[in-house]
Amino acid sequence: MQQNRIRDHSDRDELYSFWWTGHLVTTTYPCEPEKETIESVTVKEQDKAMEIQIETKVETQQERLDRQFAFFREIDREKFIERQTLLTDGQRRENDAEHAWHMAVMAILLSEYSNEEIDVLRVVSMILIHDVVEIDAGDTYAYDEVGKTTQREREEAAADRLFAILPEDQGRKLRELWEEFEARSTPEAKFARVMDNLQPMMLNHATDGKAWIDHNVALSQVLKRNEKTAEGSAALWEYAREAFLRPNVEKGRLRADCSLTGRPAAK
Repeated sequence: MQQNRIRDHSDRDELYSFWWTGHLVTTTYPCEPEKETIESVTVKEQDKAMEIQIETKVETQQERLDRQFAFFREIDREKFIERQTLLTDGQRRENDAEHAWHMAVMAILLSEYSNEEIDVLRVVSMILIHDVVEIDAGDTYAYDEVGKTTQREREEAAADRLFAILPEDQGRKLRELWEEFEARSTPEAKFARVMDNLQPMMLNHATDGKAWIDHNVALSQVLKRNEKTAEGSAALWEYAREAFLRPNVEKGRLRADCSLTGRPAAK
């Protein structure tokens, strides 16, 4: 068995201290008993300090992992938050998690149409967490004007609780991403908001405007919601207006209370 030895020499006498299977064994010769005692205690204290440091590190990692997995379990509840948009078969409404996944794939493939150069990973990260607050706040339908009056208050309270589940540094980063998405002030946020608007528009078109019909949505409402979409991608807004909106206006699925350019409809 390997032994760690501390040896102190004098002219005539020797002091040996052995660290043996976790127990300090001391052999003392008459020369320097005080030095032997001090040195033995010092070695033991250093070893204890090292054990405490290692134990603390393990506990910190355990706590971090516990908080991360607590967040993962909590956001599973996003799968239960139903939106108003129907899936392409028209049989059921999509949930928030499906919405975020769909947007993320779209962002990766459509990023080439962004007006400005963007960090696609940042856009995708923003998209994936942008609706987690609805776990507490619930989904606010795009055209629910009454619900919008309390939306920000509800969602901020939800953000306070949900992001606090994570380790502080990660919670802070996700909160910043969420706030960035809401503010729509960066190229990444503007493009993420384009995806948030076009994804349900595409599904509404694919289901023959059923959700628009059920909620008696007017063209002016859709245009109002998309008044800043072109700031993120002029090309995608032009495409969506012609491919998704125009056919539904022409078929009466969207109430034509104005033109596609926003001008009042002719009487």
